[in-house]
Amino acid sequence: MILEAPVFTIEAAIQAEKFGVHRLELCSDFGEGGETPSAGALQYLKESLKIPVFVMIRPRGGDFVYTPEELEVMRMDISILKSLGADGFVFGVLNPQGQVDLEACKKLISEAGDLPCTFHRAFDIAVDKAQALEDIIACGFKRILTSGGENNVDLGIGKIVTYLKQVAGRIIIMPGAGLMARHLPVLKQTGLLKEVHASCKSFRPTASQYFHEKVSLSNDPNAFRQVLTIDADSVQEFLKYM
Repeated sequence: MILEAPVFTIEAAIQAEKFGVHRLELCSDFGEGGETPSAGALQYLKESLKIPVFVMIRPRGGDFVYTPEELEVMRMDISILKSLGADGFVFGVLNPQGQVDLEACKKLISEAGDLPCTFHRAFDIAVDKAQALEDIIACGFKRILTSGGENNVDLGIGKIVTYLKQVAGRIIIMPGAGLMARHLPVLKQTGLLKEVHASCKSFRPTASQYFHEKVSLSNDPNAFRQVLTIDADSVQEFLKYM
């Protein structure tokens, strides 16, 4: 079984490989749940790490209904990041009615070429999950990241089991969003679980010794006092089930 970790910092990416994570999902903007990272971040990590790096393709936070201009930026990002060594891509596009946008997804998959693509948690807000599963398979995605159509895996674990059985190995169902090691025994009982997605995140104190008491450049009041990274013990808890 493969453990994928979403990482939002260079530090977390480097530590994730050190701690035993099998694959990274490289993102920017933790506060928005992940956006497209910089080309420099990918290039540096591909030169520094041995494990695969999948790249988030999301031009902004918010909904997953994109304008033609945004879709073109996503296509261009895939082209650029592919040239820098991306091992796969993570994206999802819905239409205004909450259905998978087949045309848009197929165009982005075509740009990715032979690199595998993951349909991210846009799936969790699709109006009809059973139909969305079939549409995502038809588009050519290799896996789906899902919390079971709920805010987190703890609430959606029963539905994840249903999805695993519906697809029956035709696509990888990768549980994620609040996934804990204690969830794995139930999911493994299906005999269909192949990959899991867990941030294992933690925060360390900043190295900065100076703080401006009146100026805030973030909605997070702790943003300048801590740095997002990854927890070794959390990773090891997951690896016990691998």
